[in-house]
Amino acid sequence: MPTWVTVLQLLAAGLVGGFCVLQWVWWRGEVRPASAAWSLAWSIDMALVLLAGGLFALTTAGSVRDVLVFVHAQLVAGFLIIAIPATRAIAGGPKFRYWLWAAIALFTARAVLWWVPMDGLVADADVLAAGLLLLPTAVVISYVVVAVGRTRLTAFGSLLVIAGGESLAIFTAGVLVRDSGLRAMLAALWAIPLAVGIEVLALNRLRDAQDAAVRQNQMRDALARLANSAWFVKDADGLLLTARDEARTILRDPSLEGSLRPIARDRFVTELFSADKIEHTPQARTFLIDLAQIVSAAAERYQLSERLHTTAFADPLTRLPNRRAVEEHLLAMLERANVERTRVSLIYCDLDGFKRVNDSYGHAHGDALLVRVADYLRSALPDRESFVGRVGGDEFVIVLARAPQDVDLVAIARAMREGFVDRTGGSRPARLTVGVATWVPGDVVDADGLVRHADTAMLEAKRSRSGFRVFDRALRRRVEAERHQRAALEAAVAAGHFTAYFQPIVDAQTLEIVQVEALARWDHHGNLILPADWLELAEESGLIVPIGLEVLSQARRALERFQMPVSVNVAARQLAEPDALEQIETAWGDAFWEHLTLEITESALVRTSSAVPVLSELRARGARIAVDDFGTGYSSLARIARLPVDELKIDRSFVRDMGTERGRGVVRAIVALAHTHGLSIVAEGVETPGQLTALADMGVTRVQGNFLGRAAANLPVRGPRPTTGATAVVAEAGRSLRSVGVPTPISGRDGGRLTAVPRRL
Repeated sequence: MPTWVTVLQLLAAGLVGGFCVLQWVWWRGEVRPASAAWSLAWSIDMALVLLAGGLFALTTAGSVRDVLVFVHAQLVAGFLIIAIPATRAIAGGPKFRYWLWAAIALFTARAVLWWVPMDGLVADADVLAAGLLLLPTAVVISYVVVAVGRTRLTAFGSLLVIAGGESLAIFTAGVLVRDSGLRAMLAALWAIPLAVGIEVLALNRLRDAQDAAVRQNQMRDALARLANSAWFVKDADGLLLTARDEARTILRDPSLEGSLRPIARDRFVTELFSADKIEHTPQARTFLIDLAQIVSAAAERYQLSERLHTTAFADPLTRLPNRRAVEEHLLAMLERANVERTRVSLIYCDLDGFKRVNDSYGHAHGDALLVRVADYLRSALPDRESFVGRVGGDEFVIVLARAPQDVDLVAIARAMREGFVDRTGGSRPARLTVGVATWVPGDVVDADGLVRHADTAMLEAKRSRSGFRVFDRALRRRVEAERHQRAALEAAVAAGHFTAYFQPIVDAQTLEIVQVEALARWDHHGNLILPADWLELAEESGLIVPIGLEVLSQARRALERFQMPVSVNVAARQLAEPDALEQIETAWGDAFWEHLTLEITESALVRTSSAVPVLSELRARGARIAVDDFGTGYSSLARIARLPVDELKIDRSFVRDMGTERGRGVVRAIVALAHTHGLSIVAEGVETPGQLTALADMGVTRVQGNFLGRAAANLPVRGPRPTTGATAVVAEAGRSLRSVGVPTPISGRDGGRLTAVPRRL
């Protein structure tokens, strides 16, 4: 064999061995495809074949050369066997199980017969040896042809096929040629063309694998960038454009486009596709799907976030900003105005007649009315920087930035009041009551305070029936006075500065004191303040409840001190408490109910639905129920008969008008009504002897007033002559229990007369 052939074999073996190192590095990568493993095994076998061929020329005849020849033959067999799975891994041929086992069986038979002397058994041993080599080779070549025939060859694939054909031709010629020298040279050189083709293909695959790894890293980084952007962009369309640009850059396809479509239940579908219908690899398609899923998930999250924001900051009915949004906007406008030194006004609107519309026509009609109000307010101030919101059931506000002067604000309030008149709810139209408050530079930035002032102005407009009101200095002074009075009232309640004064109720005929009424007085730094100055505030604030209970408790002690029945006023707010009965029982005790009369005004008795069950239970225990200020409320004659009432108290205004025939007629009607229903009668506000005489002549059995005795801390007693007005004080200590005359109906509710029945205390 020529020396250059040996050198060429050894160089080729070294070159293929170096490529094996590169393929091993490729195989150890992240993907590790099967084609890389079989290419590496094929290259290793090829390198060993070339190495064995090169070493053959360096050995001498003998056992070493024989072993080397046998090893070379087996390496060639191994190379051909590996060609089957390598071809399937690279080109994607059919299943190779039977092909592989056929080739292995034939090569195994050849290896076994290698050491058997065939000269004595067959006529031509060389022909048999050639047949045992060519037959499995034909099996391998057949599989390769079938596999390659199903595959669309690339340029490198065609190169490998050509190199394989050359090697096959050289290999076949080396087997069939008779010249031993030429056979040896062909046997040494047949693998070189195929080795070159395999390594070129392997290098191309290695480059593709490196590109794929780089692209996979780029895809992973792009997905991470897009996922991070999804939390900050807050725009699904913008995020879709970002995903499209990332895909175009990484996949090198400028024809990629994207679409984002909403489907049912706030879901979205995103698609990234090639407008030129370019077929991408499975890895690229997976990358596009991942990008699309990120965009779809972000779009759904944006939609949900928007709905939650709408729910948190907007009214679902009118789509106006809700109270929370108004508060945030108002605070922002106040801070801006504090820098700009401009004014900010808050217009507070309340819908009059909304409850009537709801009760008469249903909530759907009321909701439609609220929507019309919202639409009106949106367009009420088109030339102003305004912010409209709904802060309550029928309450709306407008934040007016850079507000004008008070004169203009009055005109705005009047125009808003007169601009909305809704007559869909019947003959009485629904209108807006408007209150306006303004923050001016120099005031404390207090959004809550501005809302309170605007609300106060609106309530004042309701009270005065003017329809609109601006919170000015006069109203501010009144609010401040009420605030200070409320604070003082709360402090007085906490410190127990309320005491009971007692006014006598006397028999109209004998002028004997038959009962006393407990009246609350506020001891404010030694000065007594009458209920007329604080009663309304106490009822609004709820402080009337502890005040009433304190007076009731003192009345219970007065029962023991004076040995005389007591009468106590009860406010509607007290009876509206959930545990009103328990509170009254705690303050009075569990006995002597028959000596207690509870007075409640006619209006409170009619309007407070929870009062009737409580009063009925107290009446069942023995307490008497009196209607105070009768004739000034809204009771009907039929309703009086159904209420748990024992006594009517004629209001002082009717007693004062008894100098006229009309006034006396009203009193006669009330007395007749009481007699008809079997009720006791007490006349309040008796100030003159003539009033006393006239009442007694009409059948009024009991009277009270300053003429008969003013309210005092102790028990006053009438003197012998009513015209003198003299009073005395009954001693509180050392008195035994005595009988007092208490007027009681003796003939039921049949119009019978009243008489005084003694009761033992």
